[in-house]
Amino acid sequence: METTSRALRAMTLLVTSLGSFMVLLDGSIIFVALGEIQQDLGAQMSDLQWTVDAYTLPFAALMLMTGTLGDRLGRKRVFLTGLVLFVAGSALCGFADSFGVLILGRVLQGVGAAAIETGSLALLVSTFNDPTGRAKAIGIWTAVSGVALALGPLFGGVLIESFSWHAIFLINLPVGVVALALGLRWLIESRNPRAGRLDVPGQICVTAGLFCLIMALIQGEREGWGSALIVGLLVGSAVLLGAFVVVETRSREPMLPLDLFRNRTFAVSSVIASLLGFVIVGAMFFMAQYFQTVQAHSALETGLRLLPLTLGIFFFSPPASTLAGKLGPRVPIIVGGLLVTAGFLLLTTVEPGSGFGAVWWKLGLVGGGIGCMFAPLTLAVMASTPPERAGLGSSMINTTRIAGSPRAPRCWARWSCPSSRTRSSPPWPAWA
Repeated sequence: METTSRALRAMTLLVTSLGSFMVLLDGSIIFVALGEIQQDLGAQMSDLQWTVDAYTLPFAALMLMTGTLGDRLGRKRVFLTGLVLFVAGSALCGFADSFGVLILGRVLQGVGAAAIETGSLALLVSTFNDPTGRAKAIGIWTAVSGVALALGPLFGGVLIESFSWHAIFLINLPVGVVALALGLRWLIESRNPRAGRLDVPGQICVTAGLFCLIMALIQGEREGWGSALIVGLLVGSAVLLGAFVVVETRSREPMLPLDLFRNRTFAVSSVIASLLGFVIVGAMFFMAQYFQTVQAHSALETGLRLLPLTLGIFFFSPPASTLAGKLGPRVPIIVGGLLVTAGFLLLTTVEPGSGFGAVWWKLGLVGGGIGCMFAPLTLAVMASTPPERAGLGSSMINTTRIAGSPRAPRCWARWSCPSSRTRSSPPWPAWA
């Protein structure tokens, strides 16, 4: 029985980590493929942002809904459904012969990603019942997730140089099928035993509100923050999210019990997770453009130069999770914040002609700091959420983290590496 339990836990960790790895890898691998996609499909530079945003938008907007659906309908069911959608979207992208088909595939990937990411963490929490085992499992899960996000440019560079940009999507097909087969066999279904009927008005309001908000953040720079479109999206978001709060206070079965925000740990950790999403995606995007466009390195060379960021996340996440399980999340989060801040301050000294020796250890500081924060933040939110609402806790930590990312590339392109902005051509795409 003990052996079976160990095997079940190990396979649950493997399957959920595989799912999360695919989801986050596809969020970053695309950055080194944009040039090839533009040339092959004849897309305009101003349209390329949708290759990124068509994935991010449904991913962030739907996670609250998929998390609560998992609590009610079954976390295994939602997770496996997400895998099916993600693999189908990857196939569309991999065989796309037009820009429209590629964008459709990215949207389908984003919908599947929302279900996978919330379901994977909720399944871990429901399977690993003891605090120590849960802390270790989440530490490994977050390390794999962080590495996937940072490893994307390197992995993408290898695939693009060896095959073509299509390979960055087609690689998901065998991985997704393996995860699906193992998940059907090993994952244990779990749900909230006290779940009532679905809060349909709440689902509609929060999904539409998040959609409007994230769309405004994505399009604000391009359309102008005072334009009718952006103002309308922001006003619509405020109205819909305000209506969501009203609906939740009056609902007998609220999608998001608002009293959770009275827990300071839950509220503060959610805010910090949003800032961390801004940091991870912004740094990775900008440094990829710095190496590839400013210093004229290939996609593969760019990925190799981002390895210090990847390794920092990978090596710091598990011990930070263990430390958080013993002492609480405050210490590793503070240490991680200091490391990230120091790393970014040092990166502001990077010049267009700086050698890699002057850059790699600064990226390592940022990666180590992210690793220190990633798992403890997840543990903090999950520990302050009732076990029967594991899907909700998972959706909150992931929604806040992903929602912090849409503005990151544009803000970092504007604020970072001032010396490179004096060049005749900017170190980032015109759409950034």
